[in-house]
Amino acid sequence: MKQVGSVIAGQKTVLVPHDVSVREAVRRMADRQIGAVPVTDGGRVAGIFTERDLMARVVAVGLDPDRTKVADVMTRELVVASPTDTCEDCVRLMQQANVRHLLVLRDGHLDGVVSLRDLLRLDADEKHLVIKLLNAYVHDIPVTFSPEP
Repeated sequence: MKQVGSVIAGQKTVLVPHDVSVREAVRRMADRQIGAVPVTDGGRVAGIFTERDLMARVVAVGLDPDRTKVADVMTRELVVASPTDTCEDCVRLMQQANVRHLLVLRDGHLDGVVSLRDLLRLDADEKHLVIKLLNAYVHDIPVTFSPEP
């Protein structure tokens, strides 16, 4: 299976500063159609703010998203991966930690964010290719390969 670094290659990671409002963080997430954003403080990653944080720590307790700072409701216990970790290892880590997003760190610096959706899409693509190859084998159809992007 591929390494997670190849999944996040070329990714433009959306970051939010720790002192931004929850509403602004959610606006940025909605604009990019993503479910989580790393939160920075002084140039370093201080946490991650997720849809789950929004629901459990803001909406469920009736906080005002305009006056609540993302630092007050973000997840501070980070679950991280390395770019050399396999996608399979990342899925296992997500299951064990009950999370849907992993921060990918290289030498202590943020390389990107990988979501469970990203990994499931990759897995589905790989399974589709295996099915295509097995069908070609069973029906004696020549298969041509195009180079990976």
